[in-house]
Amino acid sequence: MNTINTQTEAHLQSLPYKEIGEFPKHLSLGNVLKRFIDGLGYRYYWATDSLTETDLSFKISADVRSTKETLEHILELSGFILRICQRKHSTSIIEKSSLSFNEIRFQTLNELQEASMLLAQINDDEFKTLEILIQQGENTFGLPIWNAINGPMSDALYHIGQVVSYRRASGNPIHSKVDIFTGKNKI
Repeated sequence: MNTINTQTEAHLQSLPYKEIGEFPKHLSLGNVLKRFIDGLGYRYYWATDSLTETDLSFKISADVRSTKETLEHILELSGFILRICQRKHSTSIIEKSSLSFNEIRFQTLNELQEASMLLAQINDDEFKTLEILIQQGENTFGLPIWNAINGPMSDALYHIGQVVSYRRASGNPIHSKVDIFTGKNKI
């Protein structure tokens, strides 16, 4: 079982979310969403750690996405989440990724980290006017920020769980010392 490793050890150490940092010192809507994103990043980091070619091509059945295709979808979701936090328009048209696994992993983790940092800067009053801006052709409309929780954030969490299940089914379970409750590993 050869892991996919074209990155240097130093580069792997620089990836965010090997652990979740300390929790915010004050409670705010931005910090709650930040912590949700940090939890996504941590789970994604360990769900994708040490994946093999066998893991990436694994499909539970012929008519579903492979693990790599699921990771490409999570990348689409991390980009959507980041654009929401940047207050940029998102389109309903998603282009397929042609990135390698390592590029997908790097970009997804860094987009989640940037979204987390932006969320921490949003004060509670800003949430009253914060919208998800959707552009479909010539039309643009907004949805409340709360739709980000039940939309792309929850969808990303759902698909990260799929990756964990798929890797277990392909014979490469997630490291047993990963502690999703504390966000700090027993490794």
